[in-house]
Parts: sequence; structure tokens; C-alpha cells
Amino acid sequence: MNDVRFPEPVTLKFLTASRNVASSFEALECLDQQWPEWARGRSWRAAGRACRDAHKAFLNAARRAGLIPSEARAPRKSRSVRVIDSLRPEVGFSGWL
Repeated sequence: MNDVRFPEPVTLKFLTASRNVASSFEALECLDQQWPEWARGRSWRAAGRACRDAHKAFLNAARRAGLIPSEARAPRKSRSVRVIDSLRPEVGFSGWL
């Protein structure tokens, strides 16, 4: 359920074997584990980013629709704000009056 399927699989031909890639998860796995080192440039990074974004978008839509059981939901990270006293402007500081 967490995967985004491609409309039709993409067949890749590596030196030792062929591989059918049919989803964003499979594409990420292939990009990470089988992609030639010499070809890991701008388009490789863009493809990985797009697959991760598609996966996240799908999960967000499924959560919003209530289609993911509560135990499968990732816990929310709490965002605490840390104030650094030395960076806080003083009341009498010139320009902050």
C-alpha cells in the first residue's frame, strides 16, 4: 500500500541481467543498489528525489483519507524551538526600540 505503481514497468538492461522496475520503491531500490557509479549525476539525483516525493505524497494522501491503520502511521516529530539568549535582542539595543 505504500508504493506508487508505474503505469507500465520499465525494463533495464544491466551488464549481468535485466530488471523490470514497476514502482517508485523498486526504482529507488534500483537507483541505490544497481545504478552504475559513473551514471550517478544530476538525472540520477532527480529520479531519486521524484521517487521519494511520489512515495511521500502517496502516504500523505492515504493518511488524509484514513486508509492507513493507526499503528502503521509514523509518529510525528515534535518541533521544539530553542531560543539562544545571546541572539535575543535586548530592549535597550539601538535600532530595536
